[in-house]
Amino acid sequence: MPVIKHSTYKAPFWLYNNHIETIVPGILRKPKPLPYQRHRITTRDGDFLDLDYLQNSNYRIAILSHGLEGHSDKYYMRGMAHALQNAQWDVCSWNCRSCSQDINLTPKLYHHGATEDLEEVIMHSKPMEYKQILLVGFSMGGSLTIKYLGENGKNLPKEIIGGIAFSTPCQLGSCAKQLSDPDNKLYLNRFLGKLKNKIKVKAEQFPDIIETSGIDAINSFYEFDSRYSAPLSGFSNVEEFYSYASASNYIDGIKRPTLLVNSINDPMFPDDCYPFEQAKNHPFFYLETPQNGGHMGYWRPGQKQSWAEKRTLEFIKEQFEVD
Repeated sequence: MPVIKHSTYKAPFWLYNNHIETIVPGILRKPKPLPYQRHRITTRDGDFLDLDYLQNSNYRIAILSHGLEGHSDKYYMRGMAHALQNAQWDVCSWNCRSCSQDINLTPKLYHHGATEDLEEVIMHSKPMEYKQILLVGFSMGGSLTIKYLGENGKNLPKEIIGGIAFSTPCQLGSCAKQLSDPDNKLYLNRFLGKLKNKIKVKAEQFPDIIETSGIDAINSFYEFDSRYSAPLSGFSNVEEFYSYASASNYIDGIKRPTLLVNSINDPMFPDDCYPFEQAKNHPFFYLETPQNGGHMGYWRPGQKQSWAEKRTLEFIKEQFEVD
């Protein structure tokens, strides 16, 4: 039942392919800066996370999780924070390890399945006495959102009402392979370049643990994840890592209303990133698949709000607000 067959998103005619839809917002969209208040929290393993809050004494808060190599000030995070703040939500836009201004303290960085850090953020926000907590994630942040909701199921804190995820790589292994397609070389090189630079910094911190010879020759996520992501996060091999971090492996456990929006023409996603079968008879998991939109491309110049932000507010009204 919760497969949404007719999405309201329509791309303008001049955004005529998935790459242009993906790239244009990142270049042209410049939401106004926000008066964040930063909280630095210490994690259970002795690291830190930087959380950026917008607080206006509302009874509800949205926790926003960014994408791979993103941060709280990315255009899509700022845009969503503006939209939710204007709708009388407090907002926490948090930064994954190493994604704020300062490099983190432990050998591991962050990854698509690191929901222990999302839980730290939620636990920091709970004592603020919010009656409702909504999780919103983008790309990798969407994976964290879905995985956290699914792996905790009925054991979620009562304040968590549900989640919304956009452009989420539901099967990490096949997405890693898809990014090696020649058409995706721009995205692959951008992500790998940034991650390699971080690993080089980590190697200076932990020369006995991290070795970087030959790192510049790595040209696939499979190779990078095999050498760094999996072992530094405690996995025995990359296949174990991909299985653990893949969002669709946790959908069946979701017990609160959750919306996933993945565009059919997302250049980074293979077929298994569209979990139609899991959504068909799921009472809580809603899948929406616009024909267009690329990867996080739901915006056109001149718009104050992206379609993703409007859709978020619609889903909130449909599921969590009573007239």
